[in-house]
Amino acid sequence: MSLLLAALLGYLSGSVPYGLLLSRMAGLGDIRTIGSGNIGATNVLRTGNKKVAAATLLLDALKGVVPVLLFGVIWGREAGLVAGVAAMLGHVFPIWLGFRGGKGVATGAGVLLAASWWLGLTCALIWLVMAKVTRISSASALTACGAAPLIAWLAGDSQLAVFALALALLIALRHHANIRRLLAGTEPRIGRKT
Repeated sequence: MSLLLAALLGYLSGSVPYGLLLSRMAGLGDIRTIGSGNIGATNVLRTGNKKVAAATLLLDALKGVVPVLLFGVIWGREAGLVAGVAAMLGHVFPIWLGFRGGKGVATGAGVLLAASWWLGLTCALIWLVMAKVTRISSASALTACGAAPLIAWLAGDSQLAVFALALALLIALRHHANIRRLLAGTEPRIGRKT
């Protein structure tokens, strides 16, 4: 019962569309009508408003952090991990927006950081290096997420590796169009308005 409750509450936490709410409050309109049409920080950045994009990034990460830590303390590590995956699913498939949400990178980063601070920081460093080199958010995210299960496995934590693999697969699934554009050389650079 505790795992089911952790999953439900994690999903509800993840389903809050902060990018959409903050953009509207800032007078930027409906973020779903520009760029990629997603509700995440990368698309909010395409409005040119760095403060709203940064706030979106922080809140999207926190909606992953809070369920993992809260339910991990209350019901144990497994419940925290279940809540984290559910928060990711809530962000990607929010009930409030007809199950059309973001791509899960910031929320996934928050979930991963809360589940394992050292793995979260390692993946954040990978993302930063890739972003500096490529200036492409999706390439950076896919590289960092893809590395996470391997790093956890090499560290000897098979439960964390399976958890990180689930996050990586969900993020890769949501980035299918980005992967096609990366292969075609047409993926937009970080900060470019569309």
